Amino acid sequence: MSSSQQSYLEGWLKFFSEAELPILRQTARQLATARADLEQVNGRDITRIVLHDPLLALRVLAFIQEFRSRHLHREITNVAHAVMMLGVEPFFRKFDQPLTLEEKLSDKPAALLGVLQVIMRTQRASRYAYEWAFARYDLNVEEVALAALLHDTAEILLWCFAPEQAMDIQGQLRADKSLRSAHVQQQVLGFPLTDLQLALCHAWHLPDLLVTLMDDANAHLPRVQNVKLAVDLARHSIDGWSDAAIPDDLAAIQRLLNIDYPTLLDRLQLTSEMLQTRRAAAETPSQTGVDPAAETVFDPMTSLDSDETLLVPAGESLDEDLVGALLDMP
Repeated sequence: MSSSQQSYLEGWLKFFSEAELPILRQTARQLATARADLEQVNGRDITRIVLHDPLLALRVLAFIQEFRSRHLHREITNVAHAVMMLGVEPFFRKFDQPLTLEEKLSDKPAALLGVLQVIMRTQRASRYAYEWAFARYDLNVEEVALAALLHDTAEILLWCFAPEQAMDIQGQLRADKSLRSAHVQQQVLGFPLTDLQLALCHAWHLPDLLVTLMDDANAHLPRVQNVKLAVDLARHSIDGWSDAAIPDDLAAIQRLLNIDYPTLLDRLQLTSEMLQTRRAAAETPSQTGVDPAAETVFDPMTSLDSDETLLVPAGESLDEDLVGALLDMP
């Protein structure tokens, strides 16, 4: 990395490290409801809320590392353990009245929908990672699922705090499917987001284990493969199943899980006909002269009067938290 690139990266790193990270409004409401019934709430209830929101999960982990450094020497690598260490009442005191994404981006609806789409993608990646880790008899499936949830935190933060650059990157990638994300990010930001992601992990003193799981350079390790493939499939399928990279994703997942193709499709709630139909549609020009695959790309400015099915591939339903956030916009 050149000195100018390093300077750019350090500037962004300082900015994000000092900023207050917002959370989903739906998450804030769930926390408020839980706080109102404090005697009935336990650590498991809080953990379930936190794991729906990558930014709150990040805030909890970053805070617990400071707490741990004063009280423990052992790394805390999952949210359940972090909540247990904090305790229920101290948790609510620490995360009282948080800033929400909807407040932060109230005057930027396109950016708000853009970041919600990325969050939905990370939620899907986390579900994939959890299911595959469970199938592989991983000893701590939450670590793997959490790494997938946090894998693209830098991209979420870009949408939150620099939406113009995020939309520029998104627009270039959608206009030319042959472009690589890292290349476009380098052109727009001066560095790829993976560099910022890892730098932020170190700045927030996240556990080395989680940093390893989120670093694609370690993809030769089975647990990291689990995370990377979950992230890749969630990314490539966010606009449907016509992406040219999906067959390679599915083949790699088969090898990871040591299962045959029909079994994998069954676990993903897909059929070969779905994939073939969508692939054929992507290869056939429509009557409007527009690539049908491009026609189904999520438009941040689309009116959301009902559940936005374009956000979710076949075989999946919208996460109810994100539905609430999407349909409850100012």
